[in-house]
Amino acid sequence: MAEPPSGPPPASASSEQSRLKGHIGHLTRQEEAAVTDFKKLSADQGLYRPETNTQRASHDDGTLVRYLRARKFVPQDALAQFKDTEKWRKDNNLDALYEKIDIQDYQEARSVYPQWTGRRDRRGIPVYLYEVGKLDSKKMIAYSQATSKSKVKGPSPSRMLRLFALYENLTRFVMPLCSAVPGRPNPESPVDQSNNIVDISRVGLKQFWNLRNHMQDASQLATAHYPETLDRIFIIGAPSFFPTVWGWIKKWFDPITTSKIFILSQEQVKPTLSAFMDVSSIPKKYGGDLDFECGMMPSIDPDIRKCLEIKDAKLEELFLTGPTRWVDSEEGEMVALSVGSIDGKPHKEAVATMSSLAVRTATGSSMFQSQRSHPNFSATQLVSQPASQPTSAPQSRPQSKGMAMPQTQMQAPPPNAVQQGAQQPSQAPQMQPPPPNAVQPGFQPASEAPQRQPQQMPAPVGSSQQQIPPPSGPTQSASQPPTQSATQPALQSAVAPESESILPNGSVMKSQPAPFDGTTEMQNGEAAPPKSISMPPPQLSRMETQYMTPATEPSELKHFQ
Repeated sequence: MAEPPSGPPPASASSEQSRLKGHIGHLTRQEEAAVTDFKKLSADQGLYRPETNTQRASHDDGTLVRYLRARKFVPQDALAQFKDTEKWRKDNNLDALYEKIDIQDYQEARSVYPQWTGRRDRRGIPVYLYEVGKLDSKKMIAYSQATSKSKVKGPSPSRMLRLFALYENLTRFVMPLCSAVPGRPNPESPVDQSNNIVDISRVGLKQFWNLRNHMQDASQLATAHYPETLDRIFIIGAPSFFPTVWGWIKKWFDPITTSKIFILSQEQVKPTLSAFMDVSSIPKKYGGDLDFECGMMPSIDPDIRKCLEIKDAKLEELFLTGPTRWVDSEEGEMVALSVGSIDGKPHKEAVATMSSLAVRTATGSSMFQSQRSHPNFSATQLVSQPASQPTSAPQSRPQSKGMAMPQTQMQAPPPNAVQQGAQQPSQAPQMQPPPPNAVQPGFQPASEAPQRQPQQMPAPVGSSQQQIPPPSGPTQSASQPPTQSATQPALQSAVAPESESILPNGSVMKSQPAPFDGTTEMQNGEAAPPKSISMPPPQLSRMETQYMTPATEPSELKHFQ
C-alpha cells in the first residue's frame, strides 16, 4: 500500500516563480504556441468563438490555459477534456442553474463543502476551509434526502447540481474578485486557483466510510470539469488509520492533483501555513489570528474590503454566501450581481461594486466590456492606470504622489517601442510645458478626474515581450512631440531596450531598466535617476491576454439603476 504524502511542501512551493510556471503572463514560446493551436482546434469544432472588434471571445484565456496546464500543454489532450466539459455544461444547463438556483439550496450546499474564509494567501490565492468533523451522519442524511427547490433540472442528481453551483461561484465570483485586488504580486496573471485547509481531526473510520461518496463527488468533479483550480490541499489532524483511507482517496485524483496534497503533523501546521499566508489570515484553531470556522460568513480581507462598496449592510450576507457573479459596468467598474431565486421567484440584484480605481490598477492584462465592444477596439489595447491613488492603497505597486509632474518634451523612442501615456493629436491640444515642479492647471484628484482613454502598458520590467502592433486609427508621428491632457500625469518612459531606461525628458540611462513611476525626485527641472533599482525578474515570455470576462453585457446593469 502506497504511503500518503506527509510533511510540508518544499520551501520553494510558496514562491511566485513556482506558482507562475505555465500561467498567463509567464508562458514559454512553446506554451504560447500550444494556446494558439488549442484555440484553433476548439474553434474548428465549434467549442470556442474567437474575439472580434464587436464581440468578445466565448472563453477567456485563463480558462483555456487551465485545460492546457492539466494536460501538460498538449493541445489534442486538452481539447478532449474541454469538449467533454462543454457537453457536460450544456447537458446540465450550467449557466441557467447558477442564475436560478434556490438561494436556500445553495447555502445548504455551502455548509457541507469547503468554504471561502474571505482571505487570501501571500500570492493572492483564496483560502478555503473544510472541517470534515462537522459533517455528522444526521446532517448528511438530511442534506442528501432534501428535495431541491430549484426549478432548473438536469441529468445529474440534485445534490450534484448544488455542488456544480459552488464551483461556479469559485470561478465566477471569488477568483475574479481576488484577481482585481490591487497590490497583489504578479497582477499580469489572473488568480485561477485556490488553497484548501482540510481538517479531518476527530473523524472516525466509520465516518470516513460514510462520507466517501460525498467527498468523491467534489474531487472527481474538479478533476474532470474544473481542472487546475487547486493550488494546494493541506490536510490537518490525520488520524492513525489514515494510511488505510489514503488507498482509496488517492484514486479520486489524477497524479498532478495528488502531488498537491500535503499531510501536516500538529507541529507542522502553523509553520507551514505561515509560509503561505499571513498569520492574520490563518484561523485561530491553527495558530493564527483569524476568527473563522466553517458555517461563519467569510471574513473579508482588509485589502479587498477597502476596494468594495457594498450597497447595503443588510445585503452583505447575501453577497458573500449566495450565488453571485460579476459584471463590468460602462464606467470600468466591477458590479456584483446577487442571482438565484427566492421562494420560487427569480432574484437579481446589484449588491456591491469593486471600485474602478481598484480594477484599473489590478492588472495591465484585464480589459473591460465597454472597450471590447468599441468598433475600433484592438485586442492589444490595455486599461490605463489612474493618475493617483488614495493613501490607503497598497504600496507594493508604484503610485503617483497625487501631484501632476511637469510636462516635458520627450524625444522619439526607439523604433517599434510601445509608447505609454501618449494620446492622439485629436484627443488633446498641444500644450506648453509648465515651469518645473508646478502643478498643472486643471489637476483633479483621482475621484474627480474625467475618464481616461485606454492606453498600452509595457510588460513587467525584465520580461521579454513581443512587439504589439498599435491599434487601428490615426497614429502619433515619431517626429511629433506627444501631447497630453492637463489632468494627466507626465508621460512615463517608453519600453526601453534591455539595458537602458528612457527618462521622461527623453534621456537614456545606462543601467538596469526601471520604469518612471511618478515619484522620482526632480533636479533642475529634470527627473533624477532612481536611488535604487530592483533586479528584473527571470526572462519569461509574456502573452497579452484578457481574463476578466463577465457573463453578461453592461447593458444588464441598466435594470438596477
